[in-house]
Amino acid sequence: MVSVTGSTWYGVCAVASELLLDTGAFVALVDRSERRHADCVAVLEGWSGAIVTTEAVLTETLYLLGPQWGSQKVCLEFFARGAFLLAPSSQASLRRVSVLMERYRNVPMDFADATLVALGEELHTDAVFTLDHRGFSAYRLNQRKPFQLVP
Repeated sequence: MVSVTGSTWYGVCAVASELLLDTGAFVALVDRSERRHADCVAVLEGWSGAIVTTEAVLTETLYLLGPQWGSQKVCLEFFARGAFLLAPSSQASLRRVSVLMERYRNVPMDFADATLVALGEELHTDAVFTLDHRGFSAYRLNQRKPFQLVP
């Protein structure tokens, strides 16, 4: 069972109803000047399931948006209004992150990506909202299953 702010999942869904949100897509959603902004907005408008991410992705996104409060406020409002759900790290997930970062060190896999792969394994979801097709094309859930990349 994974507890996510506002919801609890038991990880037994046969079809992915959760979409994992990665940093690049999140930045593109918030920053209208990003080249892929319209693509990311279209994904967001077309998705009917839960969108979930990790504290690492949130932190990385806030950092990349820069110190301007306006952009950071927009980012945080996605969570405040329940559009996105935030999955906290556990000791078990952090142990898994360490294993994943070691396994994919040549890709390389950063901490935020590793938290999303670990969360995907916990939730049994393979759908990831990312602009990092190189990394997420290489990563596998439970060493076997590839991710479904959105967009």
